[in-house]
Parts: sequence; C-alpha cells; structure tokens
Amino acid sequence: MPSGTNSQGNNYTTPGGTNSSGGSSYHYSNNNGSYYYANDNGSTYSNTGSGSATYTSPSGHSSTSSTSK
Repeated sequence: MPSGTNSQGNNYTTPGGTNSSGGSSYHYSNNNGSYYYANDNGSTYSNTGSGSATYTSPSGHSSTSSTSK
C-alpha cells in the first residue's frame, strides 16, 4: 500500500478509502487537521478540521454537516 508525504507536507495513503483495501481509493491526512477520503464507489468525504465536513455520494449529491462539539 503506497503511502508517504507530499510536497505540502501532507500524509497520504493509497489505496486508503473507507470501503476498500484495493482499487483506486485514497486518503489524505493534512497538517492542518483536515482530511479527505475518495472511495472506489465514487463517493468522497472531506473534513476541514475546523468544524465542517462534506460527503458527496456516488451520484454526486453533497451534504455538509457541522463537526463541532
């Protein structure tokens, strides 16, 4: 499973989506606390690290939610 740190200093793992250990999924974990998942089924999930998260379904429908406690 390839992984490392990109030129911006952010960690990545590929494949690394939430629903697969293979295929084209990947996961970024960024220095600012944000993170991003792209899954084999076409869905994506991103978290800003500052209280907001967005999920996009395979059909392209997005929903944003607050992650603040």
